[in-house]
Amino acid sequence: MNFNYQLARFIAFRDLKECERVRQIKKVDITKHAKRDFKIRVIENLGEFYAAFATDIVSRIKLALDEGRQFVGIFPVGPMPQYPIAAEMINRLRLPMQHVHTFNMDEYADQDGNTAPADWAGSFQKAMLEQFFLKINPELRPPLSQIHFPSKANIADYGKLIADMGGADVCYGGIGWCGHIAFWEADLGFEFGDDLEAYQQAGPRIVELTPMTIMQNALHSFGGDWSWVPPKAATIGPAQIVGAKDRSFWLDGSFGGGVSWQRFIARLCAHGRVNTLVPGSLLQTAPGTYTISGPVAEEVEIHIA
Repeated sequence: MNFNYQLARFIAFRDLKECERVRQIKKVDITKHAKRDFKIRVIENLGEFYAAFATDIVSRIKLALDEGRQFVGIFPVGPMPQYPIAAEMINRLRLPMQHVHTFNMDEYADQDGNTAPADWAGSFQKAMLEQFFLKINPELRPPLSQIHFPSKANIADYGKLIADMGGADVCYGGIGWCGHIAFWEADLGFEFGDDLEAYQQAGPRIVELTPMTIMQNALHSFGGDWSWVPPKAATIGPAQIVGAKDRSFWLDGSFGGGVSWQRFIARLCAHGRVNTLVPGSLLQTAPGTYTISGPVAEEVEIHIA
């Protein structure tokens, strides 16, 4: 028997036919895409997934060093397990990183847009320093002045900081439950309507987090405590993501036991129509790689856990 209903009001993207279409994409078909320079792959084993992510980071840094040029990268907090692996590889290779300039995608902020201090337990800056940069031997790691994070103080100029470096060589990232890239939330698309050109030129700002993002981050970072998740964040915009020379996105959103919050949104971003209410769909418009873990690639089915 059919049971038909409308989506909850807080959900931005409301095309039920498109949702149903991408929901039907099987695991065996998930890597197929009409755009040949948008490359989708599945890595079954999570250990191999994070090792591949770490290798991607280190390989690009080493290539820039070998070619005698600066490396500029945009980095996410989430996924995270690749960073200690990358730090260990850098130390083992004795790879100097004085040519490396990094820009983090985002940082939490309070209701007034004040970004979290680096010593707050939930700060992205704290996470990156402790799980990546400070694990690199002091003589190898890049100067702290070359490690950038968005803040209330620099958000108006954050896009220019990246542009002044010639743009990012690569933008790494993941996909949020609502389809966000960085903390560029789905409902921001209402400002732009169908104007993709203007949307792609939008830059960094302080944004209010959607209910879906609050709940997602409560689950995987705050022990399920939604009262602990800040209400806003500083974030880069679509301009910095599509403006990078390359994009490398990694999707590992699975809790085990057959429970994954990312199976549907992985498909909607990679195979749904490109639109302003699904920010991750912009990845289809430019060359890049889209790596999905085995559990996320599994079919989207009703599973009462």
